[in-house]
Amino acid sequence: MIDKCYYEILEVQRDADKSIIKKAYRKMAMKYHPDKNPNDKEAEENFKAVNEAYQVLSDDEKRQIYDRYGKEGLEGHGQGHGGFSGGFEDLGSIFEEMFGGFGGGRRSQQRKTYNYNLDTEIQIVLEFNEAIFGCDKEIKYKYKTACKSCKGTGAKGGKLSTCSTCHGQGQVHMRQGFMTFAQTCPDCHGSGQSIGAKCPDCNGKGYEEVTDSFEVKIPEGVDNGNRIRVSGKGNIAPNGTRGDLYLSMVVNEDKHFVRHDDDIYLEVPVFFTQIALGATLKVPSLKGELELKIPAGTPDKKQFTFRNEGVKNVNGYGRGNFIVQIKIKYPTSLNAEQTELLEKLQDSFGVQSKPHEDSFSSMFEKVKNWFK
Repeated sequence: MIDKCYYEILEVQRDADKSIIKKAYRKMAMKYHPDKNPNDKEAEENFKAVNEAYQVLSDDEKRQIYDRYGKEGLEGHGQGHGGFSGGFEDLGSIFEEMFGGFGGGRRSQQRKTYNYNLDTEIQIVLEFNEAIFGCDKEIKYKYKTACKSCKGTGAKGGKLSTCSTCHGQGQVHMRQGFMTFAQTCPDCHGSGQSIGAKCPDCNGKGYEEVTDSFEVKIPEGVDNGNRIRVSGKGNIAPNGTRGDLYLSMVVNEDKHFVRHDDDIYLEVPVFFTQIALGATLKVPSLKGELELKIPAGTPDKKQFTFRNEGVKNVNGYGRGNFIVQIKIKYPTSLNAEQTELLEKLQDSFGVQSKPHEDSFSSMFEKVKNWFK
């Protein structure tokens, strides 16, 4: 599926205040919670998306960045594509309030002992026409699976020791003035444990890489930066839980057509005599050809718009436009006969052929007076 807008996920308007967002979040989280939808992969995915949306829209700074730059702008602000294995902990108090612990209070959070994210992302390069019309694409990629010898820990025999930096807390505290800030331990990455001797089978990485391939249907209308989530094709945790694979689209440019969002632009060269006389041309389009009527005297770079002849919106919001921009072409050289004909044509217009003389006649006198 194509990533949805966070506001669409929570089914709220862009100007919704925090109370509306929280209320919408509670409703959606209750609907898709795994305890209410056991063994339902789709509900699990929706639950993850709801939490991701709430984490951003409930935070003023993250929401402001998201509104201006989208999901890409959140990179580096604590909102990556992977790593949701620990993201739910931040929302624990709300879960506890909503679900009453589901069988005895808030669940204790089991710390992550492996050092890679379950969700992963790769780039898919598409030709211009593949993105416009959609296609079936064979995907070849590598995913991580936990080393069996160390169970993903990276430690020999799977034996970890207490992190000496955070003393097993998973967090370190920094004091600035009268304020104290907590941040994830940089050495154990929040696990509270560290590696003594490295696992000889994976050299301390905690995982091995497996090459895989599958075929995916690229929907019509995808563009640069769009992401497609393929469920259950990501990295694998020691307990068998598997993340998702995100396909990030990179679309090659076309020699003639230029795409901007769902609109397509085409520059059409037109000889100056066709501009003077007016002309009707056949121009290529995404679906074949269109008839372009150019009135006499049309200025250079004039644009003509063909409604709904552009790209189909990937989210189903109609089609863009096909926009033709003319570029007037002049001869680079003239033979004697052509020069004579043009001179005769210019003379036939009389004073009309020298508009600059009428425009500048008074200016010459004005400029002379400046130097008297």
